[in-house]
Amino acid sequence: MSSLLDALIGLDYDDLDYSSWSTCLVIMALGFLGYLGIFVLCHFLSHGLCSTYSSLSAKEKVFWDLTATRAVFGVQSTHVGLTTLLFEPVLASDKVSAQQNWSWCTILIVSGFFFFENVALHVFNIAFWTCDIFLVVHHLFAFLGVFGVVVYGTPGHYLPLAVLFLEMSTPFTCISWSMLKAGLSDTLFWKANQWVVIHMLHCRIVLTYHIWWVCYCNWDKLLNSTPSSYLALFFTGLALVTFVMNPYWTHKKTQQLLSPVEENFEMSSTKSSSSSKGNSGLKKTK
Repeated sequence: MSSLLDALIGLDYDDLDYSSWSTCLVIMALGFLGYLGIFVLCHFLSHGLCSTYSSLSAKEKVFWDLTATRAVFGVQSTHVGLTTLLFEPVLASDKVSAQQNWSWCTILIVSGFFFFENVALHVFNIAFWTCDIFLVVHHLFAFLGVFGVVVYGTPGHYLPLAVLFLEMSTPFTCISWSMLKAGLSDTLFWKANQWVVIHMLHCRIVLTYHIWWVCYCNWDKLLNSTPSSYLALFFTGLALVTFVMNPYWTHKKTQQLLSPVEENFEMSSTKSSSSSKGNSGLKKTK
């Protein structure tokens, strides 16, 4: 993360004033533009290097690019999450209020990414007249969760950065979807990757239990040092992920292993096929 920031603005994250809104907004804008650039780059690379991509509909191409962008974010989030859980003694020693310069920089970049995700998702839904309510709710709470840390300034960074580790399944989901579109769902690699997706989703469930346990062990300190409005937002999002989204996605990906289709696009293609059959039938009767 620091190398990304250094490359973009020529500064080390330790030199930045994170109490300044101008600094925060610049880094969030860099996060937004960086992931927008990855999205655009994915389109050109896929168009030039992948024959499958060229054969997709406009809706599927946009979804392909969004999925690849999320995969890049998933790799970075996995690194940040593992660092926070296993290799960061300062945040681990005070899971409620500890903050680091590198964690501030990370949260600001992540805020930019989730702002990009919300904009892209809503534009996608409007342009193609579709809506995945689970993704809409997920991205809304993800953005509010990390941006709330910036707004309030006082919450510790251990919990929001540990939550980023939930993105561990995203790169494998990207591989699964892309191979499915390439007609490779009958290969051993696709099936092995799908097993990894399911395993990662189970790991997400375990991680949410860990986060609940951390909150329970630090309950009094959380209540005394964290704004109640932020706690309400955080626990609402955590409850949705724990009891609704994780079980739902785990079920859907297990179902997909047994029946390798992508439901949303399969349904739209079926509708198009039925419509064309109906139209051809009408032409024959004329």
